[in-house]
Amino acid sequence: MKRRTLARIIFVAVLILIIIYTFWGSWQDILERVVETAPRILILILAASAAYEVIEGWIIYTMGRLYNPDLRFYQAVYCAFYASFYRLSTLGIGSGFAAIAYLGRNGLSYSEATGMYMFIYTLHKISIAGFSGIFFLLNWSEMVSNYHRYGVYLILAYILTAIIAIFFAMLIVFPPFHKVILRLLRLVNFRNRLDNIIERVEEELKIMEETAPHLLKNVRVIVTTVLRDFLKLLCWYSIPFMVLLSTGGVTLKMSYGVTSLAVTTAAVIPTPAGIGSSELIMSGLYSLLVGVENATAATLLYRTATFIFPFVVGAVLILIAHLFGRRKKKVVMEGGEA
Repeated sequence: MKRRTLARIIFVAVLILIIIYTFWGSWQDILERVVETAPRILILILAASAAYEVIEGWIIYTMGRLYNPDLRFYQAVYCAFYASFYRLSTLGIGSGFAAIAYLGRNGLSYSEATGMYMFIYTLHKISIAGFSGIFFLLNWSEMVSNYHRYGVYLILAYILTAIIAIFFAMLIVFPPFHKVILRLLRLVNFRNRLDNIIERVEEELKIMEETAPHLLKNVRVIVTTVLRDFLKLLCWYSIPFMVLLSTGGVTLKMSYGVTSLAVTTAAVIPTPAGIGSSELIMSGLYSLLVGVENATAATLLYRTATFIFPFVVGAVLILIAHLFGRRKKKVVMEGGEA
């Protein structure tokens, strides 16, 4: 067996072990909930999850064609699922790097892919904050009625979310802000322990400065990206409503409000890929509306649809692409020998 093949097998095995360890205490509950869920509801949930990834691919496709007009839509959708595979297998750390690496192999330079994906991620974060704020206001009376006891915590969460959104916006539209970030990092760089981090941040900010002006000139792309971000969030945040439809305890509008509130609140808690914090907060918020058991079911199926399902689809697509690539390479080699 070739070393490269062995290394790949070991790498995949390690990823599988990480996933099993991460969800060790939840597998039985997840499988029970999946089995108990009506097939039509399960199909709708998985369709909503797939739609999210396709829309994400649409965003990548539109942005990517600004740099590489030959980029295909299927390649962009593959990139979305590819990133989702690494989002779970690396607990959120490697999804961006995976997407950048894939785009770099498909006609974009490293700096273009990095700057573009940072731009997409920034608009995504801003969209999450905006979506949550809008649906909190649209559900104002229900939110106040059900969650007034947590008012202080929710206000703090929204303030932190607003700060994060402003921070990301400043990264895009105000290059002098980059100097402020570097000065602050150097200020706390005691005994030069942060030298490597500062060097890497400076490199990333330079890439942002090079790519952001090009993207900012295209207002139409920015607007359509934000609208597509909202559209994909509508897909994911409707999943609890589908699960709880039979209870009659949650409207679609409320599902958007509560789920986005849970995701926004969990985002300010430093856990890998939001695992643990999202479940805890979502279960707590929904339990006040439909009871603990139904809230747990909605949370587990939401996590299954938004994390595990895209991971599985991504793994299958990666395997197909790998097998197809090997077959194509073999055909080319045989043709050359002939």
